[in-house]
Amino acid sequence: MTTESLAIEVEDVTKTYSNGVRAVEGVSFTVRSGTVFGLLGPNGAGKSTIIKILTTLTRPGSGTVRVAGVDVVKEPVLARRVIGCVAQQGGGDPSATSRESLTLQGRLYGLGGRRLRTQVDLLLERFGLGECADRPIRTFSGGMRRRLDVALGLVHEPHVLFLDEPTTGLDPETRTELWAEIFGMAAVGITVVLSTHYLEEVEELADTLAILDRGRIVAMGTPSQLKSEAGGDALRVELVEPPGESKVRKALACVEGVGDIMVAGCGLSARVQRGAVSAPYLVAALESAGVHVVSLTLSAPTIGDVYRQHAGRTLRSVQEAPSR
Repeated sequence: MTTESLAIEVEDVTKTYSNGVRAVEGVSFTVRSGTVFGLLGPNGAGKSTIIKILTTLTRPGSGTVRVAGVDVVKEPVLARRVIGCVAQQGGGDPSATSRESLTLQGRLYGLGGRRLRTQVDLLLERFGLGECADRPIRTFSGGMRRRLDVALGLVHEPHVLFLDEPTTGLDPETRTELWAEIFGMAAVGITVVLSTHYLEEVEELADTLAILDRGRIVAMGTPSQLKSEAGGDALRVELVEPPGESKVRKALACVEGVGDIMVAGCGLSARVQRGAVSAPYLVAALESAGVHVVSLTLSAPTIGDVYRQHAGRTLRSVQEAPSR
């Protein structure tokens, strides 16, 4: 792969904050131009720090970072001109109109005259905001505001667009529409970096994704590659009452091919080789130990299963950890 075909190059990047927190530890990855790259991980995994480094909001402790061929440490001003950012919490003046907001954003990037007017009109139409272009933003629905946030990130035609939790709080229809826009961006050569907690979102959108945990990339590849590497079947069992994980592990120790066992309340999840063959033995082992089964399902591995295999914990179990 040539350097020209790479939108992002991150090599051996570290970051330690003044309070001693080691947020990023030796992270390296590349992202091809015109693709969607997903960053998946719980709060505290290092996603926010990596995004801040890529968008020049903080400097790495060591390592090199290039976005669209620009070194973000040596040339931060130039780097900001080739990237767009859509934060999780949108900004802007609620008393302004969407047309005014887009025009101001364009002027901040040095655009003006006919070029800016044309760009604003195109974005208003593209994101379905034309009919309300001159209404105050405070009158917009949540979905309309989020579409405007994305349009603001695109007004200067960036090479790389960073989206932080872009669909949080959106209804299913609006979320689907935004997914279509993300596909469309990649189709015209814009590289999209998607940071999200939503497993189904990265499975649907990402050409490549990286799973982060404790400041390191623990797995990286296409969603299909990562799921195929997980192997076996995903097992989920609903139990009559919470049994305690140690009791379950002891009961299943005699069942061949069972791993990654996790118990949460009345739910049991595990990885099982030859699931259809092993399932009856697994149920019998649980029942013999006094762990009574309500239902059992087997499915192909999910991105959540991949995460648990590599990081040894579920996303949900660490959602309340501090962001870094």
